Amino acid sequence: MEKPYRKITTRVLQEMKENGEKIAMITAYDYTLGHIVDGAGIDVILVGDSASNVMAGHETTLPITLDQMIYHASSVIRGISHALVIVDLPFGSYQGNSKTALDSTIRIMKESGAHAVKLEGGSEVKESVERIISAGVPVMGHLGLTPQSIYKFGTYNVRAREEAEAEKLLSDAMVLQEAGVFGLVLEKIPATLAEQVTKSLSIPTIGIGAGPHVDGQVLVLHDMLGLNNEFHPRFLRRYANLFDVITGAVGQYVADIKSKDFPNEKEQY
Repeated sequence: MEKPYRKITTRVLQEMKENGEKIAMITAYDYTLGHIVDGAGIDVILVGDSASNVMAGHETTLPITLDQMIYHASSVIRGISHALVIVDLPFGSYQGNSKTALDSTIRIMKESGAHAVKLEGGSEVKESVERIISAGVPVMGHLGLTPQSIYKFGTYNVRAREEAEAEKLLSDAMVLQEAGVFGLVLEKIPATLAEQVTKSLSIPTIGIGAGPHVDGQVLVLHDMLGLNNEFHPRFLRRYANLFDVITGAVGQYVADIKSKDFPNEKEQY
């Protein structure tokens, strides 16, 4: 029996893991869709740097700035009353310098009203994680396919298939847990490895393309709603086809204007 929660917090997520209740997480980048997914009962909203792709049309997540992430996050925050809102620290706002990481985090928390931040990487970001947490801000980690390192990897293929990389991922997961992260995203890794990591950790794991044995799942909202019809990874389940719905609606609107059907007598003052 799932326990009803009025407000999701990091402590609630820990309780959900301990009770075996799966965690539902999704991205959002604006007030309207944030309000809708919050009302639909989502547990966690990630204001992801994937906004660089789906909102701004960039090829990678690298171009999005800290100011832009704050804008998206503050828009989402104004629409929610239930979900925990986590914001990605964008590329260049935390790597290699823990003071920069803390300064970026403080701006996000103060200017957007978000509840937590997420950053990519393992042992190399340990110092930044500890410094942010020492300031009282919850941090979520992210291992596996880390899109901000796309030019290092050179591909979006599944990560940690080889034993050495799998061992490093498991080691990094333990390092991040010891550093104090409240949860961990595992992206595009073998399901057996994700299960091993999940069983090894006391904190919740959230998978995307990581199989069913994690503590929760996350998808990009625009992908699962079918707004982006050019993206077809194996892990994606489409719950709607809004690309066709919107195209049809706008096409009918255009036709109604051209035919002088809109507005009619009931649609004027």
